[in-house]
Amino acid sequence: MEIRRRHPNPSVNLENLSYTVKVPSSQPQHILEEIVWHKEREVDSMREKVPLLELRKKIQPLAPPQDFLAAIKNGKTNPAVIAEVKKASPSKGVIREDFDPVTIARSYEDGGATCLSVLTDSKFFQGSFANLSLIRSAVALPLLCKEFIVYPYQIYYARLHGADAVLLIAAILNDQDLQYFLKIVQSLGMTALIEVHTLEEFDRVLRLDGVNLIGINNRNLMDFSVDLQTSCQLLEKRREQVRDRGIQMVSESGLHTFSDLELVKRSGANAVLIGESLVKLPDPGQGIKTLFSGI
Repeated sequence: MEIRRRHPNPSVNLENLSYTVKVPSSQPQHILEEIVWHKEREVDSMREKVPLLELRKKIQPLAPPQDFLAAIKNGKTNPAVIAEVKKASPSKGVIREDFDPVTIARSYEDGGATCLSVLTDSKFFQGSFANLSLIRSAVALPLLCKEFIVYPYQIYYARLHGADAVLLIAAILNDQDLQYFLKIVQSLGMTALIEVHTLEEFDRVLRLDGVNLIGINNRNLMDFSVDLQTSCQLLEKRREQVRDRGIQMVSESGLHTFSDLELVKRSGANAVLIGESLVKLPDPGQGIKTLFSGI
């Protein structure tokens, strides 16, 4: 389904009449489109506060980012774990009431996580770039900025707040933008995790230059349903292309048990991204250890 990048003309209130003229298709078709429309407005506001040129100057003195991809390849566990710092989601609401991003991040690090994913969207996931900065100052692990990126500005903004990698979602970006954003990410020494959900998106991404890390989201971002077979089926169909190009594969969402890990690992996943099933535990890091114990 096509994601409309900008909200169409809004409904018109006629002051002298008792009703509103509604423009056809003025409402988002699904939650993902609603998020994208909000991001368009959000980035406009961010640019007004800190213009892109100023933002780029701010990141120049920063130390080089960590090698997120190398960390995945050399993870302490097999598959490697990208543990997610996540307070809420549109489908589940608040996942953890006593949410302390630094405490959770440190627990993940102690528990053997390879990398961390940090939700920065505030409206729909109750995350923030402030959380990303706090976690960067507290742990040594490579960090992924989990954001709905629709403009290059957000890539630079993520880097300023300590991200070593960013998420690029194929469902909301066309091929030209994906390739351009990928070049920006690489020019900053960062890693791009390009996320797909369908075979069509997977093939689009495989046609791009410089792709080395792809995530398969088992969650349908249109309706938030989850099916682990998404990873299994897509990897089965494109296993040779992925292997020949040396691309690292990440299975995302819906992973709760050791058998889930084994399933996607056998299908060809080098890493897993796990959020909800860990972050809701009293000790998320211990949750990682328990997960790999096969219990």
